Amino acid sequence: MNKIVIKGGKPLRGEVYIEGAKNAVLPIVTSALLATEGVSKFYNVPNLSDVKIISELLTSLGVKINYNKEEKTLEVDARNPLKKEADFEFVSKMRASFLVAAPILVREKFAKVAMPGGCAIGSRPIEQHLKGFSLLGANIIKDAGYVELKAEKGLTGTTVFFDFPSVGATQNVIMASCLSKGKTILVNVAQEPEIGDMISFLKKMGAKISGENTSCLVIEGVEKLHGAEHTIMPDRVEAATYMIAAAATKGNVLVKNARYEDNVALVSKMREMGVQIEVNKNEIRVKNDRDYLLPIDVKTLPHPGFLTDMQSIIMVLTLLAKGVSTITETVFENRFMHVEELRRMNAKIRIEGRSALIEGGEKLEGTSVKATDLRAGAALVIAGLIANGQTVVTNIKHIDRGYVNIEEKLRKLGADIIRI
Repeated sequence: MNKIVIKGGKPLRGEVYIEGAKNAVLPIVTSALLATEGVSKFYNVPNLSDVKIISELLTSLGVKINYNKEEKTLEVDARNPLKKEADFEFVSKMRASFLVAAPILVREKFAKVAMPGGCAIGSRPIEQHLKGFSLLGANIIKDAGYVELKAEKGLTGTTVFFDFPSVGATQNVIMASCLSKGKTILVNVAQEPEIGDMISFLKKMGAKISGENTSCLVIEGVEKLHGAEHTIMPDRVEAATYMIAAAATKGNVLVKNARYEDNVALVSKMREMGVQIEVNKNEIRVKNDRDYLLPIDVKTLPHPGFLTDMQSIIMVLTLLAKGVSTITETVFENRFMHVEELRRMNAKIRIEGRSALIEGGEKLEGTSVKATDLRAGAALVIAGLIANGQTVVTNIKHIDRGYVNIEEKLRKLGADIIRI
């Protein structure tokens, strides 16, 4: 079992390059299944375990995949008919795998997809996905861990109102609408930048979509879509991770291929704490030379609010604040599992309902901790960078789902960190 070993106390200095976004590449590559003509090619594809899983899943559906890790390119040829069933073996590993439901349904008129898995951060039901499919005309049967979707006469455009701006449901229903008959109006959609990136690719394929970056999308169905080329947007959560790591270690780091517009809420909160941040085109410099930071209040919300994926990471930074910070999680009900691990490192954190009260100022002590999910793992790595002594982070398979060579990048910035 691999683990990451860190000896804390070294400030991070230098430059770090941000990879393509995990949360963008998975749905975008999946949307390439809609193309019955031509081949799609993607650039800036990160070498992540999740990319490997989605590639294996698409291959199992009869799609030809050509992934070049060195050049960071991935080609998708989905011109052959798709297998109608997405096996539990793949879908259970990663929640984003459920996004194959829409392309299979609209192309083959029938889809059988296993219920999704992923990080254990709380209940993430698929009811909003199924609501959208149903309104478009699909018949739905849930049985024995699978969902069966039928639309023998195809799907027909309609108006879909999402009860909650679910990212996955928005992506799935957008894909289904692109090949539905007539006009579809999607109301209260998620507005995350990764969805905007997906829409950009779909329009290159020939989709007719308007209203991007708003809460209402209008989609005119087309008869077919074709392959296209697309460069995946930078990963805003990876950028946030290195920005916070730089501030926490009292470092000075230039985060390259990072877009300010994707991280406005984070930058605002870090500046509120007293961290120095300089924003230039596609790069952000983070500096911190303060003896202590200022406490903050954070509430996770759908975009453009504070991203839930950054909640555990910024919690580590609040441990350096003089006073009590409050972090309220409104998106997932089980996303404080990292708190118990931070407490093992001498952090003073109290949970009250959906809020965490963090009392800063106590020096962290290195020990053995376990990554309970992807972002919690990143938070524990940052905690190890600022702790006294040695920290050992186990269960790092979660970290590898969202970070490319995290220990190598941190080591180049001056961290004492190895993978064993």
